[in-house]
Amino acid sequence: MSYVQRWRKSSYSGEDAEHNCVELAQRDATAILLRESDEPHTVITTTPTALRDLTRAVKAGRLDHLSR
Repeated sequence: MSYVQRWRKSSYSGEDAEHNCVELAQRDATAILLRESDEPHTVITTTPTALRDLTRAVKAGRLDHLSR
């Protein structure tokens, strides 16, 4: 399967420059790329499993204590 790197951001984000957000792209079947829209040259690579685990932890509130 061939993958085209296309950055996607949340539909909750606005379209103008003031609305920075995390963007995602799929490099291949084993790699997800993440970047902050206001720092597009800084890219973090993770796996689909690790990203899914992070998303579940955030949704469950398991990381809320870090913001205190």
